[in-house]
Amino acid sequence: MLRWETNGSMRRLLSMAGAGIALLAGSAAWADQPVDWQTRFQAPATDIMAQIEWFEVYTLWFIIPITILVLLLLAWCIVRYRASVNPTPSRTSHNTLIEVIWTVGPVVILLALAVPSFQLLTAQYTPDEEAKITIKATANQWNWDYEYQLEEPLTFNASMLQEDQRAEAGKEDRAVYPRLLAVDNEVVVPVNTMVRVLVTASDVIHAFAMPAFGIKTDAVPGRINEVWFRANKEGLYYGQCSELCGKDHAFMPIAIRVVNDEQYSTWLAAARTDIGGANRALMAEVEAAKAVTVAGN
Repeated sequence: MLRWETNGSMRRLLSMAGAGIALLAGSAAWADQPVDWQTRFQAPATDIMAQIEWFEVYTLWFIIPITILVLLLLAWCIVRYRASVNPTPSRTSHNTLIEVIWTVGPVVILLALAVPSFQLLTAQYTPDEEAKITIKATANQWNWDYEYQLEEPLTFNASMLQEDQRAEAGKEDRAVYPRLLAVDNEVVVPVNTMVRVLVTASDVIHAFAMPAFGIKTDAVPGRINEVWFRANKEGLYYGQCSELCGKDHAFMPIAIRVVNDEQYSTWLAAARTDIGGANRALMAEVEAAKAVTVAGN
């Protein structure tokens, strides 16, 4: 039986293990998005998502052996006790050892799963610092309104980028701005900064989901839900509405661009008067920095 000591110790264990998995995953920092035939999670861009990925691998160490054991027991019973070789069925109704094993065993396994599960859940809903930026995301059929709740609020709408808008938006590279995921106006946040997202809806139930950040919550009319994230890698990340919300549910992407503090401050100042111009200037700066990095390597 595993021995768990303190909540603080377990949280540190989850964080270190998750961080190790994040390093081993090794995806590009430029962007993360779904890929064809994907069977695993997107590479984590937050500590919480790294912990979620670690916990998923951890549970497989229980699930796979249990599945194999049950399969073998079923096969053994089918072969050993089939009617042709066992015409007189056993009338055994009680075996103390077997009943102790199948009672104590699952309890031990469930405890081993429950303790890290509850601690991960607590970490998800209890951020370790106050949010420095609060963004309200309001879902509509089928786009998003965003409001940066600052002393001087910034508001804009984000819709899926149409194919005939790519050239004007400067987003013709489908590897970075994929079809059905790219948007006209990305949410922009600074790296290594705690961000709170207040999620609601104006019409029907939607959901705000960002796989690389490990966040997902319903957007319910008349109600505000909260999620937090602190992205630790710069890049462009994609999510989607994940609650069936009508005929264009599949065309309601979410895009969050994570940049450094200086780029964020410059973008925010420009976005107050011209969101489109601010986005184009940020894209150009990010592309230039990327080109320099590639040339340096």
